[in-house]
Amino acid sequence: MELVTCYVTCGAMEEAERIGRALVERHQAACVNIIPRIVSLYRWEGAVQRDQEVLLLAKTRRELVEAVVRTVRELHSYELPCVTVLPIQGGFADYLAWVAEETAAALHPTDGG
Repeated sequence: MELVTCYVTCGAMEEAERIGRALVERHQAACVNIIPRIVSLYRWEGAVQRDQEVLLLAKTRRELVEAVVRTVRELHSYELPCVTVLPIQGGFADYLAWVAEETAAALHPTDGG
């Protein structure tokens, strides 16, 4: 089993909280950190854009990434939401075990997860 962090940007705090809560409630992420007021620079439709956004960092299993992407696309206001995956290379073993435990229910949703 491989653990990862999904990096997701949102346009507003309310949207970030709605997506983060859904990921945790669905056991698709053990924990979601919400970091307000990041500045994003990007090219969209031929022009450089500058926006204030909110960053989500969702700790999960690699095998749940597609479920995370589905949830983000379901709840996100952007036409093309940013969802990328960063591998977790190590860390506090007890915390990583907790992430694995909290996300296990998403693997078997008919078991009440």
